[in-house]
Parts: sequence; structure tokens; C-alpha cells
Amino acid sequence: MEINELTAAEAQVWQAFRTGEPVDFREAGGDNAADGADWGPERTVRAPVLRTLLLSTPQEDGEIPRLRLSGARITGHLNLMYAIVDHPLHLRYCHFDESPDLYGTRLRQLNLRGSVLPAVNLASTRIDGPLRMTNCRVRGPVRLAGAEIAGALFMDGAEVTTSDTSVAVLQLHQAVLGDGFAAPGLRVRGEVLLDGATVGGSINLEGAELSNPGGHALRAQSLEVRADVRARRLRAEGGIDLRGARIPGRLDLMWSRLSNPDGMALRASSSTIGELWLFRSEPLDGTLHLRRARIDVLGFEPEVVPGEALFNNLSYTAFTPYEPAERRIPLLERDGDGYISHSYEQLTAAYRHIGDEASARKVQLATLRRHRTTLPWLGRVWGHLQDLTVGYGFRPLRAAVWLLSLLAAGSIAYAAHHPRPLKASEAPEFNPVFFTLDLLLPVISFGQEGAFAPAGGYQYLSYVLILTGWILATTVIAGVSRSVTRQ
Repeated sequence: MEINELTAAEAQVWQAFRTGEPVDFREAGGDNAADGADWGPERTVRAPVLRTLLLSTPQEDGEIPRLRLSGARITGHLNLMYAIVDHPLHLRYCHFDESPDLYGTRLRQLNLRGSVLPAVNLASTRIDGPLRMTNCRVRGPVRLAGAEIAGALFMDGAEVTTSDTSVAVLQLHQAVLGDGFAAPGLRVRGEVLLDGATVGGSINLEGAELSNPGGHALRAQSLEVRADVRARRLRAEGGIDLRGARIPGRLDLMWSRLSNPDGMALRASSSTIGELWLFRSEPLDGTLHLRRARIDVLGFEPEVVPGEALFNNLSYTAFTPYEPAERRIPLLERDGDGYISHSYEQLTAAYRHIGDEASARKVQLATLRRHRTTLPWLGRVWGHLQDLTVGYGFRPLRAAVWLLSLLAAGSIAYAAHHPRPLKASEAPEFNPVFFTLDLLLPVISFGQEGAFAPAGGYQYLSYVLILTGWILATTVIAGVSRSVTRQ
């Protein structure tokens, strides 16, 4: 392309490119790139001109070319597919009439800060530095699938929307970000897709708004992050799916609102996470799914999970903030998989980890009571008896209370109505207390039971005392054995 074929605006850009001088068409008071369709020829640059400039302009000795263009209207199709662009590319606060296509392009650096685009294709692109899309407005998909970015991806304050909900609006699956993904205040209407992506630093989604009702607001299956995912005050309409993700640091969702009615509000099944922070967030509107996850520290108050939770084979070491067992146990009772002994064992171990043995015992007792509901009717009856008498071995003093109560009742009854001796000449002196003890204690004998025979209703009382004594003895032995086994 000859210089005499260029408009005045294009000629200015052409001349500035050789030395990397910036060209800024913005008005002194600033303007909005969203209004760029109304900008006139004095700030319009054709996309083919930029393509020729980037790919065909010879470089003179001592020159360091760079395209540093701000506030321009870019018309036509900027097609750089598979191209190798050796110069930093800055197209800041520009308005693109058509979607640029940089599929498979090799770039030094790309800066689109504040620009407005119909869509952008950066799939399989390789960028030797950062990609800046801060405050961009994109009205269609941002395709970064398989991209390799040596630096960080900046999308802070950006807005990405689409009318086609059948495709992900922000596509980062299988992408590799050498540094991090900084997107605080990001606003997305549609699905954010991060499946299989690798992020060398942290992900920052603080204050972001992700909306895809009825679908995935964020899908990041098998995502690998080297540090943290910071998403405080996140607003998500639609599910967050992190199954199989590896986040060695902290997944921070404090003060967030996650909503996916009749679906998974947060799914992190089979994931490995250092710390999961959900406390001080609004109650989840949807299911919390943590099956088979490995999490060092769980951080949330019980009221954050008001509905269904799935904890089957979830492993964790500790939880925060501290809550008494009475507040944590109802979460396990709402497990959508029903009774899962492993979930109770994990909670017991967590209380023991902080030295709260009393709460650990309460969880163990709750385990047995929940397990009882899964048994046949005979097992449930026997379980109720163990619970009533000795609290499954965790309330051994109850047996003493029952024994003393029955001993008192029997002693009073037999003191008022002595049973007749079987052999008057051989019978010892009757003692109502030891006679009652003989009936209650199935092993120990004081020589009273075999010497006297109560009659009428007192005979039936003796049967009740004998049967109750056997039940007490059996439940005590079973409870103590179970307690010893758990130590």
C-alpha cells in the first residue's frame, strides 16, 4: 500500500509507527468508544491499512516500531490469522466496526484497553507478554481457547455479553496464562469457560458479576491455578463448576452471592483446594457439591448452606469459624446422598483436631442416631433402647440413674409386701434392697432371689426387673465396647 493512498489519519498512524510514537485521536475531555460508530474520517483507520503496516512495513536501522493507537474507529476486518507480528500492538479506546481475527497469531504484546468490539478471536494465539483488555466492551464471544500468554491476562472492569447463549461468551478453555488472570469488576452475560486452563499465578474475580441463569456462570473443570482464586463479593447467577480443579492456595468467596435455583450453586467435586472460604456470604441458592474433594480448611458458617449439600467422601482437616457440634450436624443431615458415615467421621476428626472432644462425642452420637434410621424395625427398636438407656455408650451415667430408680422402686414395693420364702427353715432374712439387686443384676447373686417367691402383681414386677436388668447390662456392654473401639 502506497502512502498516497492513505487518509490523513492513516498517514499520521503510518508515520508514527516507525518510531513507536503514540497517536491519540481522543478529544481533550475524553470520549466514549461506544460512540465510535459516529466518529468521522478524521479519526477513522481502515483495518487493511493496519494489517499492511504490521506485516509489510520495512524496518530501518535504529528504529523500534510500535503501533500505539488510541481513540480511533477501525473499519473493515482486521485479519491477522497465523501472522507473526514482531511489534507491540496497542489499540486502546478504539471502536471496531467488525470483529478482529487473530487466530493462531504470534504477538509480542497486545493492549486493547477501553476498546469496544463486536467480538474477538484470539484462540490459539501466542503472546510473549501480557494481554490487556481492561475496561473493554465486547458484544460477542471473546475466544481465547488454547491461547498461550506469557504474562498476565487483564480484564478488570471489562464487560462481555452475547445474545447467543448456546456458546460460552468468554472462552479460556485449555489456555495457558504464565502469570495470572486479573479481572476484578468483570461483568459477563453468558458462560465463562475455563476448562483445562492453567494459570501460573492467581485468579482475581473480586466484585465480578457473572450471569447465565439456568446454565453455568463459570465452568472451570480441571482448572489448575498455582496460587489463589480471589472472588470476594462475586455475584453469580448460574452454577459455578470447579470439579477436578487444583487450587493449592485459597478459594475465597467471602461476601459473595451464588444463585442457581434447582441446580448446583457451587460444585467443587473431586477438586483439591487449600482453603475454601464461603463465610459471611449470602445463603447459597442451590446445592453445595463437594463430593470426593480434598480441602485442607473449610470456611463457612452453617447458615451459608441452607439447602442441600453433598459431602460424600469429602476430606478436610479443619473448619473455620468454630461452631459447636449442634450447628454443624444439621448440615450432614441434609446430605442429598442420605446417611454417609464418612461425613460424620470427618467432622469428628475435625473437632478432635482442635481438641474439642466433647463435640467429637456429640457427632459420634449423631452418627449412630442417623444410622439407626437406615435399619430394619428390630434394629431401630434396639437402637432406641441403647440410646434411651446409655446414649449408645456416650452417656454411661444414664445406666446408673436407671439402676438406682428401679432399685428404689423395687425396694419400696418389696419392703411393703415381703414375698414368701420357698423354704422357711432355710431362707435367709429377707432384705428388699438386695432382693431387688438380685433381680436387676444378671450375674451377681446375693442369695435372695432363689430364696423368695413373690406372688401376684409383685411376681410380674420381678419379671420386669429381670428383663430390664438384662437390657441395661447388654446395652452398657455394647456401648462401652463401641466407645473403646473408637478411641
